[in-house]
Amino acid sequence: MEDKPTEKRIIAQEHQLGVNDASNSNTLFNSDAAAHRLEEMGYKQELQRNLGMVSVLGLSFAIMAVPFGTSTTLNLALTDGGPVTILYGWVFVSLVSLAIASSLAEICSVFPTSGGVYYWSAMLSTPKYSAFASYLTGWLGTVGNWTVTASITFGGSQLILAAATLFHEEYVPTPWQTCLVYWAALLCSLLINIFFAKHLDKLNTICLYWTGASIIITLLAMADTRNSGKFAFSHFDASNSGWPAAWAWFVGLLQAAYTLTGYGMVASLCEEVKEPAREVPRAMVLSVAAAAVTGLVYLLPINFVLPAIEPLLAVASLQPMPLLYKTVTGSASAAMGLLFLILGIWVFATIGSLTAASRCTWAFSRDGGIPGSQWWKVVNPRFGIPINSLILSTVVCALLGLIYLGSSAAFNAFTGVATICLGCSYAFPVLCSLLRKRAAVKNAPYSLGRFGFIINTITVVWISFSIILFCMPTAIPVTPQSMNYASVVFAGFSFIAALWYAVSARKHYHGPTLSTVRTAEGVVQVK
Repeated sequence: MEDKPTEKRIIAQEHQLGVNDASNSNTLFNSDAAAHRLEEMGYKQELQRNLGMVSVLGLSFAIMAVPFGTSTTLNLALTDGGPVTILYGWVFVSLVSLAIASSLAEICSVFPTSGGVYYWSAMLSTPKYSAFASYLTGWLGTVGNWTVTASITFGGSQLILAAATLFHEEYVPTPWQTCLVYWAALLCSLLINIFFAKHLDKLNTICLYWTGASIIITLLAMADTRNSGKFAFSHFDASNSGWPAAWAWFVGLLQAAYTLTGYGMVASLCEEVKEPAREVPRAMVLSVAAAAVTGLVYLLPINFVLPAIEPLLAVASLQPMPLLYKTVTGSASAAMGLLFLILGIWVFATIGSLTAASRCTWAFSRDGGIPGSQWWKVVNPRFGIPINSLILSTVVCALLGLIYLGSSAAFNAFTGVATICLGCSYAFPVLCSLLRKRAAVKNAPYSLGRFGFIINTITVVWISFSIILFCMPTAIPVTPQSMNYASVVFAGFSFIAALWYAVSARKHYHGPTLSTVRTAEGVVQVK
């Protein structure tokens, strides 16, 4: 007689809690074993395993896009503290992000599947709540992937139009112009993801070199320091925010937190990596470490050459970096040259974020988590990639752009929504693991050992605090223009997810189930 879904999950969890010995870990380090392991977890191999650790590292690094991400959100840190928030906020968030990335890497090494966080939540929670935990985390992760893609693409679109003001100071981009550039960028990213899919690993590798070269050139251009060391390391001014000084510093952390948030998205590429149990966890942690160093090297010179803050915050595009470059170099052409390097990083980030978002959408659709899953879970036989999920992710991001036509403040909230959604999706499986005394990751190939409990606790506590923090407006008193609409957008997506759960998912969604499970006693259970 066929087992019920709940019974299957119990068997699955018994397997994961009981059979993680060293011999099983070693067999994960080759492509054939990875495909076999994937079959054990309930899925057949549909995507080509042609990615290595460097490529995944490049993708994670591209999504975080440190020089680009910190540049497009510079106004947040300038409003809430200036140099102190920029520098020490980056250091603080980098350390916390290392803890989060390490926690996810440990779980990923045990469950190397493109399902990522929603699969991990299902396997780590109790059987009674497995399906709901999976559904909740799946939606948080998917929405987080979509909004990260939207915010990255839109930030670059704003930056492109802001570049025009270097030569025409009277020019003010209209919402329609910004949206058109945004949609064009999404379309180009979609076409590259489809027709150059086989070359994405090369693009991700190139991103590493481009970013390094960009920072070196920027440092040389900014070599003529203007501010004192005291200013660069200790100047703090929260007068533009209206918040008490200590709270303003925390609110300004969104600049760093938004930039350092995409590392978990690369888990959705596990089924395209040759040795996912080893390479993906390493890439997650190394990408955060590399991003932390990159950020310091890029941001500290900015503190030394930072001009008056008020004119930077007054720019109509909300992108102060072009004006900063122009002020520092004294030349519109030189500023455009530096901006070109940042926009190059943006190109890699846009392509990479859409890749990750489409794979996340595809994986969640395989288990019926999204309306119309029968379309989104299809892998195109010609290109070997989930084109339908690529198109869906692009369309969702394109529709989000319409919000900007009604309110620029509303779209700016997507940076907060992306950070909150991805943070929640990261915290949930880690919390489940903690509550079950980390039994499932006891013998993980990528183990945190005796420090695991402390590192996992830091992860959960920080993300819980950041949910409240990043719903706060950047400045007070609050106006329709300065209001942080992150909570509103978050509530909107939550309503859609809850409605779909009430209408269909609660009856039909059982979460990921295993097709073949070897229990601790060696018995094979077949669905």
